Amino acid sequence: MKIKHKIEFLGKSYTHLSDNTKELDSSTLFVSTPRNASFIQEVKQNNQAILDFKHLAKYFDIPSCIIGITGTNGKTTIANIIAHILKKLGKKTGIIGTQGIFIDDKALKPKGLTTPGILELYENLALLKQEGCEIVAMEVSSHAIDQQRIYGLNFTTRILSNITSDHLDYHKNLENYIQVKNAFLNDNGLKIINADDKNVRIKPENVLYYGLDESNKLDLTAIKYDLKSHIKAKLKFKQLPLQDLNSKLYGKHNLYNLMAAILCVDALFGQTSKESIKIDTSRIVQAANDFGGVAGRMEVVSTKPLVIVDFAHTHDGMEKIFESCKDLEIIVLFGAGGDRDKSKRPLMGAMAEKYANKIFLTSDNPRSEDPQDIIEDILAGIHNLSKVHTQIDRAKSIQSALEYQKNYAPNAVLLILGKGDETKQIIGDKKLDFDDRKIAKELIKKL
Repeated sequence: MKIKHKIEFLGKSYTHLSDNTKELDSSTLFVSTPRNASFIQEVKQNNQAILDFKHLAKYFDIPSCIIGITGTNGKTTIANIIAHILKKLGKKTGIIGTQGIFIDDKALKPKGLTTPGILELYENLALLKQEGCEIVAMEVSSHAIDQQRIYGLNFTTRILSNITSDHLDYHKNLENYIQVKNAFLNDNGLKIINADDKNVRIKPENVLYYGLDESNKLDLTAIKYDLKSHIKAKLKFKQLPLQDLNSKLYGKHNLYNLMAAILCVDALFGQTSKESIKIDTSRIVQAANDFGGVAGRMEVVSTKPLVIVDFAHTHDGMEKIFESCKDLEIIVLFGAGGDRDKSKRPLMGAMAEKYANKIFLTSDNPRSEDPQDIIEDILAGIHNLSKVHTQIDRAKSIQSALEYQKNYAPNAVLLILGKGDETKQIIGDKKLDFDDRKIAKELIKKL
């Protein structure tokens, strides 16, 4: 893509940068990346200057503290908890991720890729710095790691939440995916790691561990935790008094997310940090307690009936949501994205069958695929088809699920999964207005 950025390079002034040869002109400097390597010779033959992407950091004024968060699940929530805590502590903090570019809850750009292309990423970081941002909490996708879109960024801290199966359409197999995720941690900087995840394979250098399995060597764990409704726990740090966690969030997965965020902020600025003036850890935990949640992540859109919308779109992500509601009868509605990893579809079906009393299968973002083919792939993982209702039209499926809940399971929870806070549905080459939360609320009023 082409971005506006003034730069002096090899004695010439440029007003723009681009990694696309079709966008080059006398005022645009070409940036070479691993993805455009086959075009570099053409650029050289045209006697045009080339800036190697590895040197981009020299030409952008960006925030000095960048927290990178990777993992199959939890990236968005962890980034938002960190930003919330730091805002409460008086530090101007930005977010780059799935939901867009934000600073102190102000949206600077709408949502796009989890991690933008390298030129757009540097542009976004520079924009945040111009807005007075001191710290950035940034989601890092496996695609971005593999394609070196984050090359040259000096991460103050790197967080790994978990590694399960996802994006195998791109990475080809789970082992490749695991290796890419772990590659993000191959540096000497501070790392915050979920010690309970068995797919983490890194050298234990400059690492802080969080988790619930106390047989692991943990820097932060939760004891006496209660997940029946909102999260309550005693947080146990090394060599610090117990801290009371009384969160507004639900589920064990969010307990992990909270611990990752709290440990990160404390390691940077709290009592376990190397700062000369340390923030009391109890203030960090209290700020986390005030966090109300992320739009589209375990978002309660109705309490009577109980309807929750979440972004979960892998079998592991779904299991975490199901576990959060295991004391209730569960109705679940979901589909799977088209033109994406097909191997996870039957796994999602199997997970739904394991936990849900009733399953409504529908479209997610089918893109160029036939929605019925996607549903058939999910059905391949389900043995008891008597509990399944299929309807390609997602709005009609939500209506059917709500009617079922009203007539047959009024005390059940309806989980609408897959799209979260998305406001569009991609069918073919069209992006149609569609918001699970809005549609569910409208239908509840009618019913």
